[in-house]
Amino acid sequence: MNRDEIQQIIPHRPPFLWLDEVVELTDDRIKARLFLDPALDVFRGHYPDFPVLPGVLQCEAAFQAGAVLIAKTQTLEEGMVPVVTRQNNTKFRRLVRPGDTLGNEVQLTERLQNAFFLTAKRAVDGNITARLEFACATTKPE
Repeated sequence: MNRDEIQQIIPHRPPFLWLDEVVELTDDRIKARLFLDPALDVFRGHYPDFPVLPGVLQCEAAFQAGAVLIAKTQTLEEGMVPVVTRQNNTKFRRLVRPGDTLGNEVQLTERLQNAFFLTAKRAVDGNITARLEFACATTKPE
């Protein structure tokens, strides 16, 4: 699934779309990737002399992948969209730098009515950069 197809599923758009492609999608797991262009604006300010992708953006990319997973594999009530309601046990293991390709794997571990529980791991070249757990609930956009 390419970026255009992803944008048909979730409302995020550049400069806040943190998925380039989905490389695998099953009933309970998604694998996606993002190439971190060194020209991204975020690197100008975080940090100018030592550019690093903020951890919060690694988490956001996991949330976006989770939204694609839920939208593509779960039956949702008409007009409902998943939104993040909780984040737990987040651990950052490695810096993510300009030019890296960030792998993103999100697993749906449980569904209870309109609540979804997921785990995510991020990696560069097979080395884990972050792990987290998060939950989403569906709601109607206002």
